[in-house]
Amino acid sequence: MKGSFRQSMAWLHTWSGLIVGWVLFAIFVTGTASYYRPDITRWMRPELTRAEPMDAPALGAAAERAVAYLQEHAPQARSWFIALPQPDKPVLDLFWRTRPGEPPRQAMLDPRTGAEAAVRGTRGGDFLYRFHFELHMPPLWGRWIVGICAMIMLVALISGIVTHKRIFADFFTFRRDKAPRRSWLDAHNVTGVLALPFHLMITYTGIMTLALMYMPWGVTTAYRGDNQAFFAEAGLVTTPRPPANRPAALTPVGPIVERALATMPETLERLSVVNPGDANATVVAVFEEPHGLSHQHPQIAFDGVSGETLEILGGGLKPAAKTFTVMTGLHEAHFAGTALRLLFFLCGLMGCAMVATGIVLWSLARLPKANERAFFGLRLVQALNIGSIAGLPAAVAVFFLANRLLPADLAGRAEWEIDAFFGAWIVAALVPLVRPQRRAWCEGLAAVSLLCLAVVAADILTIPGHPLRLTGGGDPLFAWFDAAMLLLAGLFALAARKVLRYEAPRKESQRERSARPEPAASPVSPTRAPVRQTEPTHA
Repeated sequence: MKGSFRQSMAWLHTWSGLIVGWVLFAIFVTGTASYYRPDITRWMRPELTRAEPMDAPALGAAAERAVAYLQEHAPQARSWFIALPQPDKPVLDLFWRTRPGEPPRQAMLDPRTGAEAAVRGTRGGDFLYRFHFELHMPPLWGRWIVGICAMIMLVALISGIVTHKRIFADFFTFRRDKAPRRSWLDAHNVTGVLALPFHLMITYTGIMTLALMYMPWGVTTAYRGDNQAFFAEAGLVTTPRPPANRPAALTPVGPIVERALATMPETLERLSVVNPGDANATVVAVFEEPHGLSHQHPQIAFDGVSGETLEILGGGLKPAAKTFTVMTGLHEAHFAGTALRLLFFLCGLMGCAMVATGIVLWSLARLPKANERAFFGLRLVQALNIGSIAGLPAAVAVFFLANRLLPADLAGRAEWEIDAFFGAWIVAALVPLVRPQRRAWCEGLAAVSLLCLAVVAADILTIPGHPLRLTGGGDPLFAWFDAAMLLLAGLFALAARKVLRYEAPRKESQRERSARPEPAASPVSPTRAPVRQTEPTHA
């Protein structure tokens, strides 16, 4: 980094953005989609229809059926997690893990009968949500990689602010008819500056949500490695109880559910049963967070044997813990209503565009001259650009398409959908390596457009209750989802057409400039000062 401070910042901005640009693009795309995570999950489980909220006795009876199923199928599990029926997800969603590090197991039950629900296996929007901060890797590795990329993103944002002399002028500048590099630079500046507060907020709060994993030394020293004790003292979870290693029957959970609902006004989301079958079993009722910035779930802990209330967490956090929950709430935007969520989504799209235009700019700035060949590093970057910017949306579209086309009773169906996602992404990343760059861009963007149209067609043809197949009925979610896919199909088709029809401006040769006639002289030219007439002088 040589030269002035601003030049050094420009160098830092360029290289920090390129090093993690492809990962950041994936993080932004999946994170932006996660703002509609529940809606995506509902769309990917079309068998589930909205239902009326269940009253307290019905919820208690449903919880009893869930416990009976878990006692039969997961008696050795250390914890059970029971997501109770909600109007938009009227099933019992059970989750358990027998041993630490073991893949989790899951089951869905009909809350009124206790039988396994006839719902297609899918990870739904949860796959995109977890990919956003784990990259479908082991959680520790994935979160560290995402955290490092987020830190570099923060460096790129700050160095980009320092680099821009005309940051406010760039906000109003977009020269789409100029040279490609200038147009891409203007697009990068506009998308970066227009949503700059959002970019800074979402990057910083994303780092803060996992700060204890990146900087664990204070908690490790003060609590001797017992992180649960730290979270309990901070008021974020109920106080954990170690197993007594003495068997004891679990108390009926139906009355616990009714008492919990009578204590808290919020919606009861789930039950956690820790150490089931042990004398120190604990049943924790977790409620939906109250509306507001703070991402804090009220909780009530009950003794799993006697049923007595052990602890109630309903607020009153200390300043540090409150700050943490506000940071988490800002990042996840659970507080946002319809309009604000849409604004967050649009800002996320601008973040995707900012990262995409930035990594394309790097390759445009290093294009070889007419009589030179592109070096290997440049060709690799160009292929990775296409594989990311066109490949990831294509993979997401294939993920949705697989949800509609795979047999509903296919074993391991959720994993098949994820395999289709990565298979499509790998193909989209390899094809540009053997195709000319411009043709690869055109083919990749056109493929995304066609896949989005295929998703809409498959949705209409395979869902009998689709609004377009019913007269005055059907879940409007399907129509909204298809409309969004059609809009994406149009945008990618327009981009492919632009690439196909683009003609680089031809530089005028020296011979053409010499042969061009000079313009007629004007007595007063707007670009040239008039010649002053003076009388001749005599010797």
